[in-house]
Amino acid sequence: MLESLHAPLDCLMRVRQVHGNSVRVIGRGHVTNLTRDEQPDADAVVSNQPGLVLAVMVADCVPILIADAEGSAAAAIHAGWRGTCARVVSATVEAMATVFGTRAEHLVAAIGPSIGPDDYEVGEPVVAAFLSAGHSRVAVDRWFLRAPAKPHLDLWTANRDQLIAAGVRPDRIFTSGLSTLQHTDVFDSYRAEGERAGRMAALIVVPG
Repeated sequence: MLESLHAPLDCLMRVRQVHGNSVRVIGRGHVTNLTRDEQPDADAVVSNQPGLVLAVMVADCVPILIADAEGSAAAAIHAGWRGTCARVVSATVEAMATVFGTRAEHLVAAIGPSIGPDDYEVGEPVVAAFLSAGHSRVAVDRWFLRAPAKPHLDLWTANRDQLIAAGVRPDRIFTSGLSTLQHTDVFDSYRAEGERAGRMAALIVVPG
């Protein structure tokens, strides 16, 4: 994949994903070569170092890639239900604004393949966790589809709504709409394959 981006291996920057809302910030000129054991704990990585490749690994969780269309900053985000509950996309947009001066209305966001709302059955404790985290009942009712059995979580809509709430323009948010569980011939799905599941990489190159 790096070859297709014309990027050397030492340009790749990852984090050790922990299903939270921590954001790893890498400012211009502060890139360090981290070994796998030295990767910081975070679920988003942002940078304004041109040419740096930011990556997250997923297998049902939502990969979200963000770029500043008017400047030199980008982000890669891993958003499972816990990260979505903890508002990881909001924390990422805020970090880009605080550190790099990025304006949310200039951002373009892509929500990649992940487990879809028709497939993502969860328990009532997950619904309760969102309410306990301060999400409104209106938002929770919008994000959780009430199926005959257990509720189903719509991670695409939840993260899109949070991006919009953070100031990203709706017409600059693009959702693939492809469920990893429905397309296991193409995508890796932890729910379908368990511990045997592979991982997919979502990559974005920081613009010059």
